[in-house]
Amino acid sequence: MAHSTPLLAVRGSEGIYMLNGPPEYTENTSFTRDDRRNCKAFTFSKDGSLFAWCNGETVNIVGTLDGQLLHSLDLPRVALLAFSPQSHVLVTWQPYITSKNNPQGEPNLQIWDLKTGQCLKSFFQKKMQGWCPCWSDDETICARNVNNEVQFFEGNEFGKIANKLHLQKVSDFALSLGPQPCKVAVYVPGSKGAPSFVRLYQYPNFDGPASALANKSFFKADKVTMIWNKKGTAVLVIASTEVDKSGASYYGEQTLHYIASNGESALVQLPKNGPIYDVVWNPNSLEFCAVYGFMPAKATVFNHKCDPVFDFGTGPRNAAFYSPQGHILVLAGFGNLRGQMEVWDVKKYQQISKPQAADTTFFSWCPDGEHIVTATCSPRLRVSNGYKIWHYSGAVHHKIEVPSDSELWEVQWQPFVEGAFPEKAIKYQNVPNDVLSIDIKPAQAYRPPALRNKPVTSSKLHEDEPPQNMKPQITDKQLSKAALKNQKKREARKAAKQESKSEITPEAPSDQEPRAVQYSEDPEVDKKIKNIKKKLKAIEQLKEQEASGKQLEKNQMEKIQKEDALLKELEDLELGL
Repeated sequence: MAHSTPLLAVRGSEGIYMLNGPPEYTENTSFTRDDRRNCKAFTFSKDGSLFAWCNGETVNIVGTLDGQLLHSLDLPRVALLAFSPQSHVLVTWQPYITSKNNPQGEPNLQIWDLKTGQCLKSFFQKKMQGWCPCWSDDETICARNVNNEVQFFEGNEFGKIANKLHLQKVSDFALSLGPQPCKVAVYVPGSKGAPSFVRLYQYPNFDGPASALANKSFFKADKVTMIWNKKGTAVLVIASTEVDKSGASYYGEQTLHYIASNGESALVQLPKNGPIYDVVWNPNSLEFCAVYGFMPAKATVFNHKCDPVFDFGTGPRNAAFYSPQGHILVLAGFGNLRGQMEVWDVKKYQQISKPQAADTTFFSWCPDGEHIVTATCSPRLRVSNGYKIWHYSGAVHHKIEVPSDSELWEVQWQPFVEGAFPEKAIKYQNVPNDVLSIDIKPAQAYRPPALRNKPVTSSKLHEDEPPQNMKPQITDKQLSKAALKNQKKREARKAAKQESKSEITPEAPSDQEPRAVQYSEDPEVDKKIKNIKKKLKAIEQLKEQEASGKQLEKNQMEKIQKEDALLKELEDLELGL
């Protein structure tokens, strides 16, 4: 790629233009601005070398390096565009229309050869959902879901169906990313008491269930979302029901499942009840982050064994975004939340910054892994449209506010090939703003008029949970010789004290209440130890009730989740004796 920094394409009621990325932030003169007010869609090719858009009259394809027009297709009604992974073909979709003279309608999905500009094939695709065919990364395979089967084409030869995967009522599929051999995950909804299931196959081995690489069934699934990791070794499945029969959630019920191409599968245990807002793979394909639970939501990173690695605690968030290099994670609360972003160093699990972008409807990482763009777009929000380019430290480097009589519809970074921007060391110092920032006043709790002149009493609807590292503690083998020696000394002192206490403390008569056990010389420490043991005993009772099948309340489940923290606190107190 010849450009040293990515371009940012901007589409709105005033047309389409290109912005040079950081650090310039000037309009790119190689691309001729299209001022038509009916630009319905645009897209970059996967490597960023090509750019296509439709303006209500034609579909144009240009090279991003020099802006040279490669093809102009007479397609005034096109509403959606997509390039194949290797930029060999362009797919266009327009709304399906019938008339009295033509009740069958015309094919509305076209595939165009980008070398010749000719149409390779036309298909009927009535629904917008799942409109675009799916390719493997090397374009050797292309697939479409048609009438209870997934049809496969090879080598972009669309005149002949090379293979079919036929399953009754198959409603969705997802091709794996990464190198060959290509895998495909298919979803079949349940019916007449039969469970829904997701199966993994390796192309082209589709001879019945026995040939499946993995199979996962679930009774609670009206729809699923399937997310492959970048290497194509595992897929995450979010299974959702439209209605939660227990009545606990307005959003229905959701579960998260892990299915690997080696046949392993697991239910990902999410320790807080509530909806699953977002799940995203780290580009390294070894871990993923889930944002879930009733507000304030939890966010947790899990490894490929579905064990929790780091818990970010609770906060106002509903989305997660890994940087292209996988070294930074942004947790954000957009939509009906106030736009708070938490920027984390993934390797150290240390927070870098905490900026706020109110009214944000769109977020995207720049391919350089250092900058992000946030935007307020119509029709989600028709006021205060505009976009900002940030540094991950929280500094705003560029800001555009669209005039009140205009609208911003979409912004999109130019993609780059993998490895074009290597990972850089993370900077923790504050980077100065290049534009004036707007101070956002914190929201104040509502107070009735009768209480507004009286002192404010602190009250919380919930207890915020702080971040905590979920990695295993350091073992004796990992300790240094000096640390191991000190640990053995502490354990020996503790054992000696416990032995002396057992000799001094007389045994209580069987017909009397036992005496209060004295743990140390400090009554406050004794009190803390006693209280912790009391809580642990209560937790054991709750766990026994849960094991017997009793449905626990939310506050009871939260008590059980505090067991590890209580055990650690008790251990620290006893080691200090």
